[in-house]
Amino acid sequence: MAKKKGQGNQPTILKSTESTSVYHTRKNKTKLKERLELKKFDPKLNRVVLFREEKK
Repeated sequence: MAKKKGQGNQPTILKSTESTSVYHTRKNKTKLKERLELKKFDPKLNRVVLFREEKK
């Protein structure tokens, strides 16, 4: 039986650990079960910081 369309790849919001900045990305929830953590540039702090997935 075929899976429903759009089940795995869903939008995800990542929040900065050091400021109020947010980063929007997409995550395949069927392949990646744990919370997402990415190092990205924070324009408010003008440097690279850790962004973590927030709770839903």
